[in-house]
Amino acid sequence: MTNEISMERLNVMRDSVEADIAANVYWGAAITVSHRGKVVLDFAAGHADKERTQQLQTDSIFSIFSVTKAFINVLILRSIELGRFSLTTRMSDLIPEFTGAPRDRATIFNFLTHTTGMPGVWEAKPGMYLDDLDEMVQAVCQNIPGSIEPGERCDYSPMANHVLLADVLRRTDPLKRSIADILEQDLFIPLGMDDTRLGIKPHMRDRHAFPDMRGLVPVKALSRSAPGDNGIYAAESNEAVWMGSASSTHDLNKFAAMLARGGELGGHRILSPRMIEIARQNWTGELHNEIYRAVALRSGRKAPPAYMGLGFSVRGDALVDHQFGMLTTPETFGNYGAGSTVYWIDPVLDLTFVGLSAGLLTQAANIERYQRLSDIVVSAVN
Repeated sequence: MTNEISMERLNVMRDSVEADIAANVYWGAAITVSHRGKVVLDFAAGHADKERTQQLQTDSIFSIFSVTKAFINVLILRSIELGRFSLTTRMSDLIPEFTGAPRDRATIFNFLTHTTGMPGVWEAKPGMYLDDLDEMVQAVCQNIPGSIEPGERCDYSPMANHVLLADVLRRTDPLKRSIADILEQDLFIPLGMDDTRLGIKPHMRDRHAFPDMRGLVPVKALSRSAPGDNGIYAAESNEAVWMGSASSTHDLNKFAAMLARGGELGGHRILSPRMIEIARQNWTGELHNEIYRAVALRSGRKAPPAYMGLGFSVRGDALVDHQFGMLTTPETFGNYGAGSTVYWIDPVLDLTFVGLSAGLLTQAANIERYQRLSDIVVSAVN
């Protein structure tokens, strides 16, 4: 069992972040590290914008992109525990309009592991607004066919999987609540995640670092209530359940702490220890994650296995470039979001890392950045 952590090494990680910012690699970052359930490093450096008009603080709010998926995933696992459906339930049994072979044979397991057989597309229909989940469910069902048999390939789904998974939460909810209410009442409020919501609520707005996409995300994120090509990240509310939430390092640390503690925090049970044990196993074998295979090959690197758990990425035991670092143990699990966001939990080292940054990086540069920072953090454990 690890007993101590080196603040000297953690400060090396902090210095590395500040050097990146000074070199304009990205504009700023907030990072929280916990060891054995105790926060051992909590800092912010730099700014939210290139012009340096908004200094980041430890309670700054960031748009967290695909880490939004982690919230949907956890509530799907919770619904399985509550007996509303199972891992082997077909999506077409829950959403009857999701028809057509071979995609109609995809199960909840396939959706959580990104093995549905559907291609990984960024949008279901060009130019659509992202405020209304009903519209997005219809667009996915009508426009994204299955290309191969479910389970044969791991194609990371930027949006379609979680549109349907979120709709499953709504359709099986005994109270027939909206997806925002389900997230708030079943996850955010119980965990004390007061600064995490779908959308930028009034109490969050002054602290929000509006994302500088730097031309790296290939689609628009349109909102009916906020102007601009990326208005969804400024809107007070949205139903972009795959990338539309905002949070802070403090809130994501609470979410990670719940997972690290076997599904409970502050007397609120979200998941069972057994479910988390199953969910953090590698369920995709040696399949590649096709989107990251392409990233690796373009960078001249070895393509990593997908190492997908049930809604979580898993570090695995291959010596490959990874946002969770090379020194974390194979059991490490977590999630990440476009060019800026990561959290991971190493259950063996009892170590948790949360990183949020401003000024998106390319996928390859983001992997390198968080791999480097993660390895420094692991090296601090005595």
